[in-house]
Amino acid sequence: MNIQWYPGHMTKARRMMQEDIKLIDIVIELVDARIPLSSKNPDIDSLAGQKSRMILLNKYDLADPEHTAEWERWFKGQGFYVYKLDARKGGQMKAITNIIQEACKEKIERDRKRGIINRPVRAMIVGIPNVGKSTFINTYAGKACTKTGNKPGVTKGKQWIRLNKNVELLDTPGILWPKFDDPAVGERLALIGSIKDEILNISELSIRLIEFLKEFYSGILAERYAVDENCDKIAILEKIAEARNCRQKGNVLDLDKASKLLIDDFRSGKLGRLTLEFPQEQKI
Repeated sequence: MNIQWYPGHMTKARRMMQEDIKLIDIVIELVDARIPLSSKNPDIDSLAGQKSRMILLNKYDLADPEHTAEWERWFKGQGFYVYKLDARKGGQMKAITNIIQEACKEKIERDRKRGIINRPVRAMIVGIPNVGKSTFINTYAGKACTKTGNKPGVTKGKQWIRLNKNVELLDTPGILWPKFDDPAVGERLALIGSIKDEILNISELSIRLIEFLKEFYSGILAERYAVDENCDKIAILEKIAEARNCRQKGNVLDLDKASKLLIDDFRSGKLGRLTLEFPQEQKI
């Protein structure tokens, strides 16, 4: 599959972020813990320049804990401050504030020497569509200050949010990058819901997921749908359709409906805690 999606508003959003970066002390990028590298926008590296950088591994509650720990070590090895979180839960926010303060301690000390005291750290929040930025900001700020949804493209424009006396956040729209050089990146982004379902071949995408699960998470499909994983991928999808009574008129199996059900089960965590890529760069 060769999935590409870069609507025009993302070009405008990227230009806006380039203009605002001079106001920023630290760039905080949310990635999806199930696909940490594929959900990390490579354009942010050039955009951020020499700014402090922090990676938040969001939705870690849906990801394989062993691989999340590997990704934490990997990103730290690349020079990032790293924290894993479930953006819906508020108990982690003090720890994140502490990391922001640590990452910006040189800037804070420079301000102090110049007689500037208590100027808040300014953080830009970036991430791909549907990665959970708005949910994170709402949880962090303790009030619904941004629109949230489970579809890409909910946050349309920039907005500053004063969290407390120590931190100000600049929210930005979710953006992708113009071309996915590796087709597997597009597939992974589609599976987590960062690309509009309307442009996808859902049946083909579900087949790719079945292939991956058979190879790396043997037994998951059998446990969830009571299917024989020794069957080929099409037969497994047909068995899922039978198990969940996905049928069209005339009692014909509805494989499109079964495909959507399988992908929805993955996205919601009903298949268990799964990670679709690993630091040693195994492919989906």
